[in-house]
Amino acid sequence: MMATHARTKWHLRGTVVVACNCEYGCPCNFNALPSHGDCEGGWTWHVTEGSHDGVRLDGLTFSMAVDWPGAIHEGNGEALLLIDERADDRQRETIGRFLAGQIGGPWVILVNTIVRFHGPQFVPYEVVLDDEAHACVRAGEVLEMATEPIRNPVTGAEVHPRAVLPEGLIFKDGAMLSSVAYKVSDGIAYDHPGKYAAVAPFEYMGS
Repeated sequence: MMATHARTKWHLRGTVVVACNCEYGCPCNFNALPSHGDCEGGWTWHVTEGSHDGVRLDGLTFSMAVDWPGAIHEGNGEALLLIDERADDRQRETIGRFLAGQIGGPWVILVNTIVRFHGPQFVPYEVVLDDEAHACVRAGEVLEMATEPIRNPVTGAEVHPRAVLPEGLIFKDGAMLSSVAYKVSDGIAYDHPGKYAAVAPFEYMGS
């Protein structure tokens, strides 16, 4: 791993928390149309270890929440961008460039589906990743995400499905969960508890 990173200009590794208004599993993961015709969802990336051009991003968190009027690939989305307020000026600039699709990773594709941006705003983050089924993210007063296992509708027992996505844009293998909370309230606004959520490791890199 260290040898690979030494040959790359940038790399990011950590955990991504995902939520949207789709039903469990989210059809978008399988190249199908969203459950309700539109997509109101987003991602929070918590970086365990990463850098770009010598700028370390270890321990920092950032989010993209988007409201698309149809499927993501149909475009015309409106996005809110959030960056960890603990980031210094160089880190803020670097994360901002990632979110703007100027460096690499999934954002290069996502920005082409968005026509209006709010931010980036610099906010305090609280991130709790107890295990792969239970995650909680708070970004100031702007965003809240929390996950829990899906439950069998008859017995109430927890179930633990996973999705393996070899061509996945955001992650390749993740736990399929239910949102306890997914709220966004600045620039765009929605509230989707009890819908699709996921927690997964991510790793992106480029030269």
